[in-house]
Amino acid sequence: MNDQNQTSAEKLNVQEMISALIINLLEKGIIPWRQLFEGTNFPCNLITNRSYRGINVWLLASLGFKQNYFLTFKQLSKAGYNVKKGEKSWPVMYLDWLDMPEGGKAQAIMNYYRVFNIEQLENLPEHLIPVPKKRITKAAALKICARIVEEMPLRPEIRNVENMAYYLPLFDYINMPELSSIKNEEVYFEILFRQMIHSTGHKLRLNRKEMVHQEAMGGEKFSIEELIASIGASYLAAYCGIKLIDLTANTEYINGWISKLKTDKRLIIYACGLAQKAVDYILNIPPPEKDQIEDEPTQE
Repeated sequence: MNDQNQTSAEKLNVQEMISALIINLLEKGIIPWRQLFEGTNFPCNLITNRSYRGINVWLLASLGFKQNYFLTFKQLSKAGYNVKKGEKSWPVMYLDWLDMPEGGKAQAIMNYYRVFNIEQLENLPEHLIPVPKKRITKAAALKICARIVEEMPLRPEIRNVENMAYYLPLFDYINMPELSSIKNEEVYFEILFRQMIHSTGHKLRLNRKEMVHQEAMGGEKFSIEELIASIGASYLAAYCGIKLIDLTANTEYINGWISKLKTDKRLIIYACGLAQKAVDYILNIPPPEKDQIEDEPTQE
């Protein structure tokens, strides 16, 4: 089974395809960027052990497999594995970088390749199947949260001026309620992570236009900056192993993003890319050599 070949029309409609996948999940009540990683791992390639980035994290995590290990068709074929009858592959986005003639600036074209989860293979040797990861203890997860907050580069001051959570870009500080008023440390850190993601947009950090040119604190509930903060905070929470606030029953939240995504097909891809940059900044991860959604599929 090989569905790696793509038509020109498919390549030109990558944004529409990915947006449709996200909308379909939202209509089922699944918020991709709110997926938990309990008992499993961040989506990664089984052969290279390299984690996927950006929107690929949430697309692959939303599939509901017990373990988030994937292979390309070429990888599994080379190793002599077979795909179970009736199984289908899943898209992974990346950017093709095209060198322009006469020293022109390289241009990126959005593209994708496809992968299978290890559960979709019928003859994968037992010794190659990773042992499922156990959820770390709450105490251990909270220690990771505290370390991330402490080690964020150029972290803004965290104040307790009032019983509200917000980031004030004009004075570059985060306001958080007292922990005692929230009564749940996991919730506290997720809220704080959201404000930290906002703060990465400051001109002293990533200089993100969605934050720098924000008209008012808080902005529109369904603005790009709010989506960036929501995705980024979810990523950090999952990275630490803390439980996410349950938003699955919030129909206003889900319907609001469905409406936005139907209007702007590039929104989710764009927001996920910026959220990944914000997370990388907070975790002090060096940016890739090229601004990419995913590494070029050399493993294919």
